[in-house]
Amino acid sequence: MRSVLSISFAILLALMSGAAAQTTGRAGGGLAPDDPRARIDGLFADLKRAGNEAAARRISQRIRQEWSKSGSATIDLLMAWSTKAVEDKKYDAALDYLDEIVTLAPGYAEGWNLRATVHFARDDYARSMADIDRVLRLEPRHFGALAGMAAILKASGHKQAAASVYERMLDVYPMMRNAQTELGKLADEMAGQGI
Repeated sequence: MRSVLSISFAILLALMSGAAAQTTGRAGGGLAPDDPRARIDGLFADLKRAGNEAAARRISQRIRQEWSKSGSATIDLLMAWSTKAVEDKKYDAALDYLDEIVTLAPGYAEGWNLRATVHFARDDYARSMADIDRVLRLEPRHFGALAGMAAILKASGHKQAAASVYERMLDVYPMMRNAQTELGKLADEMAGQGI
């Protein structure tokens, strides 16, 4: 577990520095409106301002759609195969496809994210955290990767670190009900420990 904790703190430090570098508001700075980064930045600005859970869920789905665009037919096919293997709980096959994806497209965060998910499903938290680290270096606002990190930290008994990640998630996605609930539970648990 010590290695999971070391990795998690390194990732948290990277998150904090990455968060400071993120743009706020709508895309600007000379980016063309059809620029994928500009679209994602605009969607994240919309997500932060969403007034209700349903609107936020629709925006988060559009963000996921943007993230899924690899720009490569080969990567898209490998992702489809790996997703099917995950659904069928054929994790070894999924990892074979995902290893190929991260080798061919190391800048494609969703390959790392799905591989982190497979490692998590296999209770291999250290490998999952390593892949989460790669996702968050590519996209510090990746709420799926943040959710995975928080779940690992909570499962390994690192409640304060998990709470910090949930707070980061809510900074990115304020209407995420699960993060709100989990943060509340952790706050209650930690308050109870202090008594």
